[in-house]
Amino acid sequence: MTSARLTDNLDAIAEQIRLSFTAKDAAREKLLPLCREVIRYSSTAIRTLHRQEFDPAKEMLGSAAGLLNEAKLATNQNSDLSNTGFFRDAQKEFAEAAITLALVTGKQVPTPDELDTEFAAYLNGMGEAVGELRRFILDGIRREDLSRGEELLEAMDDIYNVLVTMDYPDAITQGLRRQTDLVRGIIERTRADLTLSLREQHLQEALQKFAEKFPGMGD
Repeated sequence: MTSARLTDNLDAIAEQIRLSFTAKDAAREKLLPLCREVIRYSSTAIRTLHRQEFDPAKEMLGSAAGLLNEAKLATNQNSDLSNTGFFRDAQKEFAEAAITLALVTGKQVPTPDELDTEFAAYLNGMGEAVGELRRFILDGIRREDLSRGEELLEAMDDIYNVLVTMDYPDAITQGLRRQTDLVRGIIERTRADLTLSLREQHLQEALQKFAEKFPGMGD
C-alpha cells in the first residue's frame, strides 16, 4: 500500500485559489472602467454646474449613479474590491459632485444612503465639495453677484464643523484629517475674499446713495 504524500492536497488547494483569483481578476477588470466613467461623469458635472447649467449636470450625475451601482454590484462577489482605491475614489468624486450640485441649487445635502456611498468616501467628497463652493463664490464675486455668498459660506462652515468631529484613525476615515485641515484653510481664504467684496459693495452703494442725495457734489 502506497502511503499518501503530505502534499497530495496541494493541487486541490492551488485550484481553489486559482479559481478565486480568476473570478476576482474578472471582477476587477469590469470594475475599473466603470469607476473611471463615474469619475469622468462626476468631474464633467462639476464643470457644467460652474457654467450654471444645472439640468445637464443633474443628468450627468444620474448617469454616474447608474454606473456606480453597476460597480457596486461587481464588488458583491468580491467584497475586498470595495476597499480598493479606485472604487473609493469613484464614490468620493460622485459624492463631491452630488453635494456641490445640491448646495449651489439651494437644496439640502444628500445623505450617504441616498447616494449609496460608504461613509468615509462620502465625508471626503463632502470635504472636496467645499473647494467647489469656494470657486462658486469667487465666480459670483467676479460677476458682482454676492447674493449667494454668505449662504454658501455658512454651508462651508457647517461642513467643516461636521468633519472636525470625525476624530478617528486615517485607516477608518481614509485620510479625512488632512482633508479637514485643507477645508479650514479654504474657508478662511473664502471668508476674507467675501468680506472684502461685501465691504466694497457696501461702500459703492453708500457712495451711490450719497451721489443721488447730493447731486453735483462730485463735480
